[in-house]
Amino acid sequence: MKYVCELLQIKYPIIQGGMGNISNAQLTAAVSEAGGLGTIGCGTMTPEEVEKIILETKKRTDKNFAVNIAISVSPYTKELMDLVIQHKVPVVSLSAGNPAPFIPLLHEHGVKVIALVASVKHAQKAEAAGADILVAEGFEAAGINSSLELTTFTLIPQIVKHVKVPVLAAGGIGDGKGLAAALMLGASGVQMGTRLIATKEAPFHEKYKGRLIGAGDTETTIFGRSVGRVRRILKTPYAKILNEREQAGMTLEQYAEWTSEDKHIKGAVEGDMENGFINSGQIAGLIEDVPTVKELLERMIEEANEQLNRSAEELKEIAERTGK
Repeated sequence: MKYVCELLQIKYPIIQGGMGNISNAQLTAAVSEAGGLGTIGCGTMTPEEVEKIILETKKRTDKNFAVNIAISVSPYTKELMDLVIQHKVPVVSLSAGNPAPFIPLLHEHGVKVIALVASVKHAQKAEAAGADILVAEGFEAAGINSSLELTTFTLIPQIVKHVKVPVLAAGGIGDGKGLAAALMLGASGVQMGTRLIATKEAPFHEKYKGRLIGAGDTETTIFGRSVGRVRRILKTPYAKILNEREQAGMTLEQYAEWTSEDKHIKGAVEGDMENGFINSGQIAGLIEDVPTVKELLERMIEEANEQLNRSAEELKEIAERTGK
């Protein structure tokens, strides 16, 4: 945990997940200013669009932040690599593809590399390729997920057991207890996405935030299994339409059209739940308020500390009673 904070030059071992085309400088900078690592997700945006967000983020904070490049999703992967090097972005996270071809180039320019993985095999390959940090993401997470569907609670300890580089846990984490649990599983910190949507600095539609606050434990649904593209979204009128379409049969091309970033923006930014979708992890059932990012991160650290101390005391008492 301490090593991760030192490596990324952050106060808390908490990083923001990439949010595709709804990424923005306002939330990215707020996370970094609050002591975490803010992240700009490139999604399918052009290098020019990403550059504008990078420059705006630099105006809002002098703290470290990251850029997430979804290798197989973006049509501009090479150009984005050149862009982050040009603007001296200190940290890059690589997802949705093989990071190996890009890590040497990024390291050559002093960029720290985070690789997103969803299995022990993926983790070992990313470590061998030179990734500085791994983010192991469980099936509870929002948006595009691995078709392997491994859960965070089972994934983290297995990956930690088989690699030497630090591992951050992602998927189903949004409060201090989740942070404490991740640390006890062997993680060195956490990555969050859904919980950061419901913050004051997040410039998303109030309908999005309201749906997260009002969500119960079964409010998310999976779309795309039939074409090998697993995506977790919140239940909305459009999500119902998507599930009905999938049950009737769909092609991969139709999946891409119906879950395009335009549809993502329509739901998340414009609040059109009839014609656009909103990503959400299963953590939605625990979201009850809309704090500032600073309040959220400070609360998480305090809650995690209290939880770990309480559990340690209880285990100590049990050991003393049993004479061990």
